[in-house]
Amino acid sequence: MKRAVTACLAALLWPLLVLGQEGGAGFELPLTVSGGAFFTERTRQEPRSASSFTAGTRAVAYPTLRLNENWFFSGAVQFHSRPYFFQELETQGYGAKVDVLQAYVGYERFWGRNVVSIRAGQLSSAFGSFLLRYDDAVNPLIDLPLSYGYYSSPVTNLGLLGAQADVTLNRLDLRAQFTNSSPANRRSIFDHDQYGTWTGGVGYTITQGFRVGVSAYRGPYLHREFQYYFPGESPPKELPASGYGLEAEMARGHWNFRGEVHRFQAAYKAIPTVNRFFAYGEAQYAFHPRWYAALRVNHGHSSVRPDEDVYEFAVGFRPNRRQLLKVGYQLVKGSPQQGCLGDVFALQLVTSLKPLSLAW
Repeated sequence: MKRAVTACLAALLWPLLVLGQEGGAGFELPLTVSGGAFFTERTRQEPRSASSFTAGTRAVAYPTLRLNENWFFSGAVQFHSRPYFFQELETQGYGAKVDVLQAYVGYERFWGRNVVSIRAGQLSSAFGSFLLRYDDAVNPLIDLPLSYGYYSSPVTNLGLLGAQADVTLNRLDLRAQFTNSSPANRRSIFDHDQYGTWTGGVGYTITQGFRVGVSAYRGPYLHREFQYYFPGESPPKELPASGYGLEAEMARGHWNFRGEVHRFQAAYKAIPTVNRFFAYGEAQYAFHPRWYAALRVNHGHSSVRPDEDVYEFAVGFRPNRRQLLKVGYQLVKGSPQQGCLGDVFALQLVTSLKPLSLAW
């Protein structure tokens, strides 16, 4: 029995061992660990009804196994306590959750400054640009832009099962993605009512440090158990969700600027189609190698909800090359809470590690 198991393992691992003998092979495991403390009246509202102080933690591991200079396996596995994200401050209960944000096999090939990359598996949505800097060590602020999130957001932060192709031709970059469900309502591979969604984007680097781009997605988004699937509605596969976005980023001197404008449409027939508009802009100024200040201004408009404006400011300090301490304040206008009851004062300590790195 042991010999049979050994033979099976050898047969499965032999292609990896052979490929691993080529150049560029190895394994690494970067890790980002964050801890946050939050002071807000949001947690005192129903249904949480808790103290105005709460704390949480988040850890994201990024394992990558490179077989050679072309083939690799990569992923992103997230653990977080609840509440940790600002969207969870008003939800009920406490707990912990593990999410596989990414888990895919990839192939890439370089020709000078030109690159072709193909990935298949669990992928982040290719819509917009924020998910490329979703890590706490990269995000200069603490919260997320209004378009992105885990609860009723038009662009999910969770992974989608599918395939994606990326092409970089000098200053031009293109991406195309097909997934098993919409970024507006993620479905697991084990769920019912899975319908394909196409997502694509094009970007152009006008000059070093200045890039602009567009992106879009379209595909059915509802499922029959969804709380917003109303009686008498058409079959989910006949009701698409669409998203359109513009993005820009510029770095000059001590300044970094980023922004996105998004328009989303969720089709219905039993009720009027829902239209949503979001826009945000970020400015970050590094006035010392260890210190920076950042500001994000958000605006959200919906055909079914009041307008919402969110202003977030943060100061960041790097005590060493692996850690980042952020002190931030978020001001919310247009939320269900009145006055400053929806505001959040937050502290976040981020530690970046690489506990394992092997090459062969």
